[in-house]
Amino acid sequence: MVKKLFIFDFDGTLADSRMTLVKIANELAEEFGYDPVTEDEIIRLSNLSSRDVFLQSPIPPYKIPFLLRRVKKELNQHVANLKPFGGINEALSNLKHQGFNLGIVTSNMENNVLEFLKNNKLEHYFDFVYSANTIFGKNRTINKLIKKHKLLIDEIVYVGDETRDIEAAKKSKIKVIAVTWGFNSAHVLNQYKPDFLIHQPQQLIEIFK
Repeated sequence: MVKKLFIFDFDGTLADSRMTLVKIANELAEEFGYDPVTEDEIIRLSNLSSRDVFLQSPIPPYKIPFLLRRVKKELNQHVANLKPFGGINEALSNLKHQGFNLGIVTSNMENNVLEFLKNNKLEHYFDFVYSANTIFGKNRTINKLIKKHKLLIDEIVYVGDETRDIEAAKKSKIKVIAVTWGFNSAHVLNQYKPDFLIHQPQQLIEIFK
């Protein structure tokens, strides 16, 4: 029997990086010519799809790639010191005990993610960390992973917190679990019709019992 594989997004799914990202965004606000992010703005953005966040950005389109590179560079300096969401450790432990394989696909540097896992005593749960420099091409990363390891798409479940995660999973023809404790709200995630929508890590265990 083939074991089911859970592929996790990192930021906003495993690691609670929201306030770190807000801090970085606000530090770069003056340089890139936009207003600092407020709590109200975070709530508004959480109800937009990933693409709409970019389309409604006050930053000129040609500046966005430069801003994203700077944000990623700054974030990678903090990744190792981030904390997992409450309940993640227990959920991963239970999934592993049920016999599932676990992996991570992320745009962060692999070494930093591995350091995060080690610092939070999560490293023994994961079979791989796959790092790829992409924002909206995550489905191509998933497809490469499937091809490289000769995985069966019927046995893969992707877990993410943004609408672009749902889109990527659907393009790769794998099931997707959307989580509401990350960036996007339950309202907008539900509009993208994930296979499962969950509100706390414990529910990961219950889906495939």
